[in-house]
Amino acid sequence: MNRLMKELFEEIRAHPTNRSLLSLGYDPVYAADERARVLVVGHAPGIKAQTTKIPWGDASGERLKKWLGITEEEFRNPELFALVPMDFYYQGRGTSGDNPPRKCFASLWHPRLLELMPKIELIIPAGQYAIKYYLDKSMGRNLTETVRNFEAYLPEYFPIVHPSPINNRWLVKNLWFEEEVVPQLQERVSKILRSY
Repeated sequence: MNRLMKELFEEIRAHPTNRSLLSLGYDPVYAADERARVLVVGHAPGIKAQTTKIPWGDASGERLKKWLGITEEEFRNPELFALVPMDFYYQGRGTSGDNPPRKCFASLWHPRLLELMPKIELIIPAGQYAIKYYLDKSMGRNLTETVRNFEAYLPEYFPIVHPSPINNRWLVKNLWFEEEVVPQLQERVSKILRSY
């Protein structure tokens, strides 16, 4: 991580909107490096990821690596992957899983992080919050339609469903995702990593 990345991390950490989270002992949880080639954007760290300070350091991360067709070593290589959620802090439990990321958080910090990562070749928005933010008006009627039509967003974006266990029911209803979309995601990611 270069000096500008470190300075931005400290700016995020010290921002007034994060003061209450800092008092809980929380630090921003994300991984970004100026050398990264693929950016994965999720929702926000779960409690396990927040306490260990390891992005995607949970069951969702295990499934994500499988979908990407990569090893843990590759996933944690800052020259390959940047892992930047829509909110860098755990937001607590809601009625059906964790609370959503805070509105306007990504718009404050993502553009600045992306400016510092000029080598990004592919952005993978994982889940409805990341897809809505990155694809905005170009997304389909809903998440399912958008993910099914992922080719419309290439080569810059490859939208996928969030790999959380909460989405197990969606995966059972939409077998085409793992049968048809995941192999193409793996091929796309592999091509980028081979050129590294």
